[in-house]
Amino acid sequence: MLIFTALGPFQAWADGAPLDLGGQRQRAVLARLLVAGGRAVPVNTLIDELWPGAPPTQALSTIQGYVSRLRRALEPDRAPREEARVLVSAPPGYALRAATEQVDAWRFEALVKSEGDPGRVWAAMDTALELWRGPALAEFGELSWATTEAGRLEELRLIAVERRAGAGLALGRATSLVADLEAHASAYPLREEAWRLLATALYGLGRQGDALAALRRARSVWRDELGLDLSAGLQRLEADMLAQRLEPPAPAGPPQLPTEAPTAGSAAAAGPAAGPAAAGSAAGSDAGSDAAPPPLRVVVADDQALVRAGVRAMLEAEPGVTMVGEATNGEEAIALVAETGPDVVLLDIQMPHLDGLAAARRILSETRPPKVIMMTTFGSDENLYAALRAGVSGFILKTSAPEQFLAAIRAASAGDALIDPTITTRLIAGFAGRVDPASPPALAGLADSQLDVLKLVARGLTNRQIGQTLSLPEEEVALMVKSLLEHLGLFDRAQLVMAAYESGFVTPGEKSSFSSL
Repeated sequence: MLIFTALGPFQAWADGAPLDLGGQRQRAVLARLLVAGGRAVPVNTLIDELWPGAPPTQALSTIQGYVSRLRRALEPDRAPREEARVLVSAPPGYALRAATEQVDAWRFEALVKSEGDPGRVWAAMDTALELWRGPALAEFGELSWATTEAGRLEELRLIAVERRAGAGLALGRATSLVADLEAHASAYPLREEAWRLLATALYGLGRQGDALAALRRARSVWRDELGLDLSAGLQRLEADMLAQRLEPPAPAGPPQLPTEAPTAGSAAAAGPAAGPAAAGSAAGSDAGSDAAPPPLRVVVADDQALVRAGVRAMLEAEPGVTMVGEATNGEEAIALVAETGPDVVLLDIQMPHLDGLAAARRILSETRPPKVIMMTTFGSDENLYAALRAGVSGFILKTSAPEQFLAAIRAASAGDALIDPTITTRLIAGFAGRVDPASPPALAGLADSQLDVLKLVARGLTNRQIGQTLSLPEEEVALMVKSLLEHLGLFDRAQLVMAAYESGFVTPGEKSSFSSL
């Protein structure tokens, strides 16, 4: 039986014996297909991601050679003209076909999302954590797609640690958990759940003073790092401890798992031939509703046929998303948007006849406009900055993985902004503090709660992440963001980010544990 391991040194095994996967780039092809979770990865994406910025002249034939050698390693008994069953051709590229149990990262994710009584959760999290043998995909750390996926898997690992602890408290195992929770909270001091579990465990052992001291430590760290007080949830926990009315610890419910970027799809595998990403939409459908939500309607505008073809193939393979048209220049894009009324527009920033920036301004000036995401290979900082001020819902590099494109589309349609970190970092460094005559006045008149939300919006957090940080329902965060837009006379979340920096409310270099979108 073939087994693939990515939670530590990357390797493929046949009946317990390691397989020769070749050199670093050849191994990276297989690793990239594993990260795609069963989806096809276009050949042009593989080329761009294996040789960022400078692919060789013979890149296509090199990739084909890599695939051929990997197929021989994975299926040595396959006849010369027999169809491959593991590393398959899936136009316009290739895909990895494997069962969830064959890929440690896919199995790990499925276990982390499993539900049940505390005993079942404890066993599932124990099994999941045993799969870790070191940092995920570490040998490909210089490649952006591997770094993104490694970060997502690390976040899932932390969730597994916390779910295991929550189940352990419900099972009366606080004594054995306190030391691990102390280490966890110290290593990740901005994780609310880490402090909640530690304080609850200490309180359950009769160590009320230590439990309150843990919450004081959390408050000190949060003030230093975020400029925020404890979340409402931790403040309630502190008050309950002081009043000695805390109930016995109960297991935490299944957490909201990371599904946004710059991360890959995070749903568990749907079947034996698909990995976690392939089942993302099925798992994300309304569990309590008979009718599935309507698909997101997307228009793609780019003057390069290869880019449009790659995006089209990606969208056709994704349930819940449909491409309603494509354009080759800015003028066509404006007409197509008026004709089709899409939810999201993927717009190249540089196109003939009318560039993407001018087209974005025109599209966003209409009544009830769609969300616009700019696609760029590099782009000038001035253009990117101007597009942000115009109200686009973010940027994505054309070399990004399919999972990042899909995350951007879903984030934009939900009202969030998604901006590639490599772009955001230099924009903030170059333009923060620049006062624009058309920018909103000082942030006078905003309540402290609104300023807390604005600060986290400016740091790149989504409504869900802000809600988790401040212990607020996601719907309440959405209403607060809406009120901020109205107060400042803006209409898009990305403009809030720029307003926060231009006003000096948030400055580059402030300490924060949160990544930019």
